[in-house]
Amino acid sequence: MRQYILKRVLLMIPTLLGVAVLVFFLLRVLPGDIVELKYAGTGTYAPKQAIERERAQLGLDKPLWQQFLSWIWGIVRFDFGQSMWTGRPITHEIAIRLELSVELALMATLVAVLISIPLGTLAALRQDSWVDYFVRVFSIAGLAIPSFWLGILMILVFIIYFRWLPPLTFTSFWVNPKANLMQLVWPALAVGYRYSAVATRMTRSAVLEVLREDYIRTARAKGLWEKVILVRHALKNALLPVITVIGLEFAFLVGGLVVTEQVFNLNGIGKLFVEAISQRDYTMVQSLVLLTSFVFIFVNFVVDLINAWLDPRIRYQ
Repeated sequence: MRQYILKRVLLMIPTLLGVAVLVFFLLRVLPGDIVELKYAGTGTYAPKQAIERERAQLGLDKPLWQQFLSWIWGIVRFDFGQSMWTGRPITHEIAIRLELSVELALMATLVAVLISIPLGTLAALRQDSWVDYFVRVFSIAGLAIPSFWLGILMILVFIIYFRWLPPLTFTSFWVNPKANLMQLVWPALAVGYRYSAVATRMTRSAVLEVLREDYIRTARAKGLWEKVILVRHALKNALLPVITVIGLEFAFLVGGLVVTEQVFNLNGIGKLFVEAISQRDYTMVQSLVLLTSFVFIFVNFVVDLINAWLDPRIRYQ
């Protein structure tokens, strides 16, 4: 098991390096210049000398290989540099938004797990009954309804029928838990519902497949209780693909809720991503892509460890 963990950890390094190379050079191919965008926003004429001086201050006048090596050396020292647009440290810009995005992703994942696993298992046990049909309609509706549209409906219902609007200013959970939950519980429900639809269908399919295996029929022939068969034998094996789906969806939620954050006025990582791209803030985009890639790689690593714990065949290999 230690060799398996060490191997997976070492594989993260070339993966992150490949992501860093791709994002750095692909950004330089995109049209547009951050310096020209800055001066265009002020509405004043900028002479060529001023533009060149600004580019030199940002380090954009250096050769690409030198810019890349300087950025990589900063990452090795955990120094992501400064934002080209705001001039503030990138670690500060990300840190003030990361708490919101991670908390929202965790809450949405919790909602999805609490909905999907019981419903998916129940639908598999009651296959082709009215319960199964209800769960399938419920999950298909979750896939068909975008989370941001559901969020708009929730806000309209609160305003029209209850004359209440969720708090618009983010409050940390450690400062005021009640205000924090009052703001994030609604986007978590909207996102978690769609998230649960995918996991519910996967749970149903996996449990149905496992229930048809020979060892399940053997366990029933031996007279084991149905609850013991389901929990100890069927559900444990059926959870392997479900955990993989849940992990990948969680990694996506950390930086992929751009529209939902706009609807609920949440200043998270997704919104920062869009702003950085529109402003051609190279250093910010590079850091955000690297952060998102690391989240995906780390979540995949954790999922693989959980799968290895659940399935001894993976651990023994």
